Amino acid sequence: MDRKIRVAAIGDNCIDYYDSLNESYPGGNPVNVAVYIKRLGGESSYTGAVGTDSFGKIMISAIQNKGVDTSHIQVLDGKTAVTHVDIVDGDRVFGKYEQDIYFIKKHDLAVTGIWGMIEDELPLISKEIPVAFDFANKFANPIVEKAIPYVTYAFFSFDEESRNEFRQKYHSMGLKEKENCTEQLKEFMKAMQQSHYCNIGEKWKHWV
Repeated sequence: MDRKIRVAAIGDNCIDYYDSLNESYPGGNPVNVAVYIKRLGGESSYTGAVGTDSFGKIMISAIQNKGVDTSHIQVLDGKTAVTHVDIVDGDRVFGKYEQDIYFIKKHDLAVTGIWGMIEDELPLISKEIPVAFDFANKFANPIVEKAIPYVTYAFFSFDEESRNEFRQKYHSMGLKEKENCTEQLKEFMKAMQQSHYCNIGEKWKHWV
């Protein structure tokens, strides 16, 4: 029988609170990944921190109910992150803790992102397992340069908000102009790959 893949999702979590509906929903990129991995038949865990408030209890309970391993969630004195969300024309408008490295390295893949505050631990994690990292649309964020040498699967989002930031980063790298944004994105990813390729562990040399 094939062994199920084990994915460690690490980093931020957040309660999405819909003010107009007076309803709240647990989420956050790593949390969502852990839940979907479980739905797809894999095994997953979530390593992160919640506060001592009622939202912290809601977060842990919701993740546990999906079958995700929550044994390494830390409960820290304070409030759980909450994002207040409005519905405008049918669309949603969105208004360091210690990591247990030994536990994470027992998985097959680590999934995290730019808000996970785990970039300092990536050198240790990436020596043992591949790392998937969501950089969102933060092309010029210092975390990009810091994390990319240890990331196996890098994800970026490109939208109107980040267009100027991307252009500045693109030109600062001395890249040639392309006829459209798609070609520029391809050139950017190619340059990032070549720039940091040799820094990624010998086991994990894959990019998307």
